[in-house]
Amino acid sequence: MAEITHQPVLYHDIILALHPKNAGRYVDGTLGAGGHAAGILAASLPDGLLLGLDVDPQAIEIARQRLASFGERVCLIRASYTTLSDQLAALDWPVVDGILLDLGASSMQFDTAGRGFSFQSSGPLDMRFDPSNPLTAADLVNNLPEAELADLIYRYGEEPASRRIAQAILRARPVSDTQALAEVIAKASGGKHGHINPATRTFQALRIAVNHELEAIEDALPQAVRALKPGGRLAIIAFHSLEDRLVKEFYRRESRDCICPPRQPVCTCGHKASIREITHRPIQPAVEEIQHNPRARSAKLRVAEKL
Repeated sequence: MAEITHQPVLYHDIILALHPKNAGRYVDGTLGAGGHAAGILAASLPDGLLLGLDVDPQAIEIARQRLASFGERVCLIRASYTTLSDQLAALDWPVVDGILLDLGASSMQFDTAGRGFSFQSSGPLDMRFDPSNPLTAADLVNNLPEAELADLIYRYGEEPASRRIAQAILRARPVSDTQALAEVIAKASGGKHGHINPATRTFQALRIAVNHELEAIEDALPQAVRALKPGGRLAIIAFHSLEDRLVKEFYRRESRDCICPPRQPVCTCGHKASIREITHRPIQPAVEEIQHNPRARSAKLRVAEKL
């Protein structure tokens, strides 16, 4: 249960961004171990409410224990944040005051070898957030044609050596566990470059593909904006450029009254701004936080407010 006492990434920045208040309604769409949720509930005493969503049953159970002292003020549901509109309708919450999405895998998932997220310990090639998802990383590694595997590694991992890595994986098939895959990648890519392990980008790509992470973000962002009341805040933490780019582009587009091509003389799109960007540049962890938690170093927080 060490994870329960671990302070989540950008904790104080999230509380400042959402500024929870008494009787407010909030959503943590990526509940994890419940660290952010506990802060939101504490800051919205005595009557603030929180809906926590996560597809990971392990996360739900840990968060349930952590948040037990808040009683009926918290509702935890095992579901994806892509179902946000349905979950709010079921609770009869027409609008909410704040929504948090902390994208990607959690420390808890990385630290559980049996989940297969990390190349630093031996485990099955799984990488599923939701254990009921039929697709695993092993399915992709051992079954995709070489060209499709190389494209996946390049698209989702931004890995320049994707073709060499895909070729090496095909020669090594079947690949059964995380460390075996990491060794194949290291040999194919020529070893470690800088402070990034050569397996990092490929593992990221496989995880994103297994969990359809980018599609989930694109699906959830419009739902989140619709769910906010005027003045409500949407806070999103991203850990790599693909996620952050989606959030940044969505915020920029939805904060403009016109999204016609720049050279078009007359607006024909009819688009109206629905949000205001609070953070024109993302908030990143302070040096002290990175020293305490090195995994926080790539985190970027973007905040928007409903008009």
